[in-house]
Amino acid sequence: MKNLLNLLLIFVPAAIVLEWMHASPIAVFIASSLAIIPLASWMGRATEQLAEKMGEGIGGLLNATFGNAAELIIALMALRRGLFEVVKASITGSIIGNILLVLGLSILLGGAKFPRQVFNRTAASLGATLLALSAVALLMPAVFHLLVAGKANVREQDLSLEIAIVLFITYVLSLVFTLRTHSHLYTGAAEAHGNEPAVDNGHPVDNGNNGWSRSRSVVVLLIATAFIALMSEFLVGAVEEASHAMGLTDIFVGVIVVAIIGNAAEHSTAIIVAMKNKMDLALNIAIGSSLQIALFVAPVLVFASYLFGPPMNLIFTTLEVVAIAGSVGILTLIAQDGESNWMEGVLLLALYAILGITFYFLPV
Repeated sequence: MKNLLNLLLIFVPAAIVLEWMHASPIAVFIASSLAIIPLASWMGRATEQLAEKMGEGIGGLLNATFGNAAELIIALMALRRGLFEVVKASITGSIIGNILLVLGLSILLGGAKFPRQVFNRTAASLGATLLALSAVALLMPAVFHLLVAGKANVREQDLSLEIAIVLFITYVLSLVFTLRTHSHLYTGAAEAHGNEPAVDNGHPVDNGNNGWSRSRSVVVLLIATAFIALMSEFLVGAVEEASHAMGLTDIFVGVIVVAIIGNAAEHSTAIIVAMKNKMDLALNIAIGSSLQIALFVAPVLVFASYLFGPPMNLIFTTLEVVAIAGSVGILTLIAQDGESNWMEGVLLLALYAILGITFYFLPV
């Protein structure tokens, strides 16, 4: 899998050349999108190696912070250009993509090999509950917007900012829970499997057997981050023209295309460990990544928007809110019994397909 991802690195120079030649937006968009996938994989690998060298606490924080770095960088570039709808759509897409697509494929392919797979019900249920909180937090600004439409002296932006602060504080406390007070819920299953890698807030940590030096990890991390920023600049610069040329809405591109690009390397990890009958790890990757988007990335983007001009609010479209709520609802049902089978994976994928089709048919 790593060799296959590395082959995609050819699209890094290809995207640079296409941008320099002012090629068609579609070509630039496709090349930069494919280039981000292996770069995100190298960033994740460097972060895991660095985390191993710096201890459990700091290592978990690094994994949590850089786990969705590719999505965050893409969103920041879009934010700088004022593409708020694309940014919010990418938030929605990352949340539902990890819950439905990543977890769905993991449960389906894992269940195809093992008729019954078990996982820690307490950890999975807590993750689902935190995502339910996130869904409510994203629903409230939209409901408030409908209630106060046409009224004077409405402070909608202040509402979004204060909700973002609450989400960020919740995220910090969730790190304390997963890394300190109840870390056994997230590492116990890994230890039971002997050589399985530990997991910090939803991200596997390399066991260090083939570890890099700290300096090498830092250099790889910095180089990968720099190139992801460059590719994200190309991608965001071409996204509007490319999406219109392909007859797609900005919301569909953000919810489906950009979300899959940013999470591609992480998707493969969850699926691979599920096929090794390590469902605790697969669930922690999928749910943990969605939590980071909802509780960390979304608030950070709201905070960062104040640096670029008019700030971004958390008023999502009705369809986006319904998509997130529906995804969290089906996740809660699957997580409550502590076991999974391949049919549950089919259900998650079916809902993702239904939502994808619905977003696709939105008018341009």
